[in-house]
Amino acid sequence: MHLHILGICGTFMGGLAAIAREAGHRVTGCDANVYPPMSDQLRALGIDLIEGFDASQLGLAPDAWVIGNVVTRGNPLMEAILDARQPYISGPQWLAEHVLAGRPVLAVAGTHGKTTTSSLLAWILEACGRSPGFLIGGVPVDFPFSARLSTPDAPFVIEADEYDTAFFDKRSKFVHYRPTTAILNNLEFDHADIFPDLAAIETQFHHLVRTVPRSGRLVVNGAQASLARVLARGCWSEHVAFDTDEGWHAESVVEEPDAAAFDVCRGAERLGRCRLPLSGRHNRSNAIAAIAAAEHAGVAPADAIAALRRFGGVKRRMEVRGSAGGVVVIDDFAHHPSAIETTIDGLRARLAPGERILAVIEPRSNTMKLGAMKALLPGSLANAERTYCYAGGLGWDAAEALAPLGERAEVFAALDALVAAVAAEARPGDRVLVMSNGGFGGVHGKLLEALGRR
Repeated sequence: MHLHILGICGTFMGGLAAIAREAGHRVTGCDANVYPPMSDQLRALGIDLIEGFDASQLGLAPDAWVIGNVVTRGNPLMEAILDARQPYISGPQWLAEHVLAGRPVLAVAGTHGKTTTSSLLAWILEACGRSPGFLIGGVPVDFPFSARLSTPDAPFVIEADEYDTAFFDKRSKFVHYRPTTAILNNLEFDHADIFPDLAAIETQFHHLVRTVPRSGRLVVNGAQASLARVLARGCWSEHVAFDTDEGWHAESVVEEPDAAAFDVCRGAERLGRCRLPLSGRHNRSNAIAAIAAAEHAGVAPADAIAALRRFGGVKRRMEVRGSAGGVVVIDDFAHHPSAIETTIDGLRARLAPGERILAVIEPRSNTMKLGAMKALLPGSLANAERTYCYAGGLGWDAAEALAPLGERAEVFAALDALVAAVAAEARPGDRVLVMSNGGFGGVHGKLLEALGRR
């Protein structure tokens, strides 16, 4: 079967393309910006890529057009497909029907931590001999790719996004996956471009809960009122809580320079000590959730804990990009205020007295561009010594929003000016923490270059 994928360079659609190719399909695709690293990964798999959405691609005559959620009405190729009454399907629905059907599916949902928790869970299953398939929205260090098919009966770990499916299907993507095990990691307001309020997102999460069978398991953050409201609407599966004293939780935290050691507990029962190469309370919660989900897939907690001691991490999650002049530049995907705060707090726990955090942020997500979270930014950045904000493309006044931080915050319309300011301020021992959900104009390399020239 020949599939032509519209929007192929997104992390989800690119992973789907890799899985389809592994399954033996002929795969081609197009996107508005065919760019690395996804373009390199896809070409290495023998997938032909086309720049843009020209209607002439109709001549490829694939068996099916697989549509990503970046495609809208007015897209020239999509309009040609509709006029020609060609068969088309969304990416999540294609995956559900052709890959996930009949397999044990472990879905990881939540506003934050989906990529890290999916990577932790996939690694536990891999290290314990289960050879899972997976589709993760980032790049786990322990695997060569972000997606893998594996065998038809192997468990499949999927990062379950609440964003909408396609222009013709406004349900959340995760409704298609019908998991046997589902992690509900957390739930806050996000995606202000498609959801009017938190209650609307809670409704989508309850739609996910409705798809989990009676024999399934929900692994739920017990500290979140939003998720309690979701379960109060109805729950038909076993559900276990984490981050509560009665449920799964972490104790005896010991922060080390490159890791955190903690006891994994279920109520008063201690299941073992985990040494995780990720810092911060949020990552301990991610690990606890992954261990609880893996148990439902047949992996004993002691074996899961042992596997996590060898976990390699995830790219763009507290990833050290280099150092120059005694200053370390770190990259992280954080872009929601809650994620920014927990990322800074996690880094702070690893630093010695006197070592500073210089936060460099790009409010790039659709939610941040709309200004829906701007009032929360100062509080999320309070634990950094200095903040440098790139305001290119924003429709709101970043300087006004960050005014509560006083002289500790600066706003720049030009990236080069921001880089120069950071380089002038940084001193040996500082950590420059770059936070964005995009490429940020290659700012990491520019910072290292400027620091090296001093």
